[in-house]
Amino acid sequence: MTKPLTALLLIMVFVNACAQTPTSTPALNSPITSPTEISNPTPEKPVMSYAPQPNDVNLSRGNIFIEEMGLLIRESFPPQITLGISGNLPTPCHELRAEISQPDPENKINLDVYTVVDPKMLCTQVLKPFHENIDLGTFPTGHYSVWSNGELAGEFDS
Repeated sequence: MTKPLTALLLIMVFVNACAQTPTSTPALNSPITSPTEISNPTPEKPVMSYAPQPNDVNLSRGNIFIEEMGLLIRESFPPQITLGISGNLPTPCHELRAEISQPDPENKINLDVYTVVDPKMLCTQVLKPFHENIDLGTFPTGHYSVWSNGELAGEFDS
């Protein structure tokens, strides 16, 4: 008789432990809001890790070692263009930056890709591989060429 009683007691303990705790109910005088009344914050545009930052003026500008670059054209209307770029940063302390110009009269889009680093920081002298997708956006109808640090990265039609 002790074993069935112990088993029953254990079952009750497990059931009680697994039971959901009751949620609190609003006070009688509190206002009730419908889901449409709850304000949804507008999503912020994500900050691109490669975009120039305000504190870059305090950093030293450095070179970048680009090994590969190519255009990714997303099938949308209008097409969304992204530049995939990979290579090496001079050290792990260097941060990638890219400035994207608007198309010139010849529909040439120039990117200035470089690094920034704190000159006072001590850093291991070893290359740091990187791969970044740089969103170029959408463009009006036309034929465009994308240049990065003076080299042709690719062409596309919009």
